Amino acid sequence: MYYPEPIYLDETVSTNSFLKELCDRQKQKDFTCVYTAFQSAGRGQRGNSWESERGKNLLFSFVVYPDFLEASRQFLLSQVTALGLRDMLSEYTEDITIKWPNDIYWKDKKICGTLIENDLTGIRTGRSISGTGINLNQEKFLSNAPNPVSLKQITGNDYDPKKILEQTMEHITGYFDKLKAGRTERISTEYMRNLYRGNGLFPYRDGTGTFLAHITDVEPEGRLVLTDEDGNIRKFMFKEVEYILP
Repeated sequence: MYYPEPIYLDETVSTNSFLKELCDRQKQKDFTCVYTAFQSAGRGQRGNSWESERGKNLLFSFVVYPDFLEASRQFLLSQVTALGLRDMLSEYTEDITIKWPNDIYWKDKKICGTLIENDLTGIRTGRSISGTGINLNQEKFLSNAPNPVSLKQITGNDYDPKKILEQTMEHITGYFDKLKAGRTERISTEYMRNLYRGNGLFPYRDGTGTFLAHITDVEPEGRLVLTDEDGNIRKFMFKEVEYILP
């Protein structure tokens, strides 16, 4: 799939915010992409900030207009983006998985995070802006984030952010083609197959305390389905359950 030449910014507050303002002024083509060497206020899930040393990592956002997609199925956009990122990183190292809903992990460490902001038009998804930070070349992390890792820390090599961006977008657009073609079951199956802690009992924490469970399913709207060690089914939307990491 064709996508426009990415827009490079030496610095911006947030690539998501920049792209949103650009799209608000004039509708952009699908997969219009912005990337930067530094974000002064990058955002993550749960309102967290995203630590990134200037010029060391890949920070980017892209927009699509998936008006063919019902709002109730917008989680497929998270799956498409996560799968594209997983596939790209798997070209460089093993043990890459997707931590529900859309973080990318190497073993038990976080290498990539994504924030997706969808604008709904009636029952359809009118616009979706996806912002991602990939830890590429950073060697020291100073924030209190519990488990960051970069590709350089894993492999010992340096990486060109623009090349990584181009490879990432090739994978994401490929999955988006499948989504437009209605091959949603294949996307969801691939997502489940590549989930972090997809097999086995692991510790989790919700509002009532900690428990052991295994992942049973992820429902179309994105709800995580866990079966605890007593056989009870527990379902969670975003921010309602926490992985207890080693």
